[in-house]
Amino acid sequence: MGTCFGVQDAIDMALEPEFRDRLTVVGQLVHNPQTMERLRANGVRIVERDQIDTIETEAVMITAHGASDTTKKDLTKRGFTVYDATCPLVIRLHKLARFLERQGYFPVIIGEASHVEVRGVVGNLTRSAVVNDEGDLSGLVGQTRIGIVSQTTNRLEKVQRIVTAIRALPGVEDVRFIDTICEPVKERQRAIQDLLAQDIDLGVVIGGSNSANTRKLMELIRDKGIEAHHIEGASDLDPHWFQGKNHVGITAGTSTPQDVIESVHAAVRSLGETASS
Repeated sequence: MGTCFGVQDAIDMALEPEFRDRLTVVGQLVHNPQTMERLRANGVRIVERDQIDTIETEAVMITAHGASDTTKKDLTKRGFTVYDATCPLVIRLHKLARFLERQGYFPVIIGEASHVEVRGVVGNLTRSAVVNDEGDLSGLVGQTRIGIVSQTTNRLEKVQRIVTAIRALPGVEDVRFIDTICEPVKERQRAIQDLLAQDIDLGVVIGGSNSANTRKLMELIRDKGIEAHHIEGASDLDPHWFQGKNHVGITAGTSTPQDVIESVHAAVRSLGETASS
């Protein structure tokens, strides 16, 4: 558990002493409220992508989730010094999507169309489609050569299911799939399986409310019929969740700081001691 290397690198870059009070991050650097508060406390300003006109600092930073080349060029043209904190694995996703397009494939991104990472990838392609479930496959009618990549935080089994469905579409002659789910996310998903093997009867998943990979970890637990709750910190814990429960499993998304995980762990243990006394 704890922050993955891509997220940690972005945080460390933004907290460099040279940036204090002179850096604006365009979007949420990471999807975690405690980290965002820490950045603000260190003088980092944060604006959404539709608020670029309000930026007052010379230095701006692209978030760990990346952005399209168009967005980066626009910021440069406006006279900003642009620092890119995009996770290397997201950069790989961008490169592979463009590679598939150059090879003559119609690019398909499996993921959430509204997610900042996916919007950045789509922004670098001439044409593409975003597929989040089988209900979106109608948008691929008429395509014969399809190249597939995935949002880095997806569930592997979901991606494999959709790839299989795309291969079975009428008229599709050639499908090339490149797995772009990041390894830290896969590690979290494998860890969930280990957790489930321990016969837990309650799951607590820690991460920002807008963290895609955290939501997917909670889904993995609930899919097994086990009660699970997505929280941002210890203050979100509800003692009623733990009544009648014997074995609580705790996990966290790739943007969740270690100190937040430890505080939740301590609070859950305290609840257990109170219940048993």
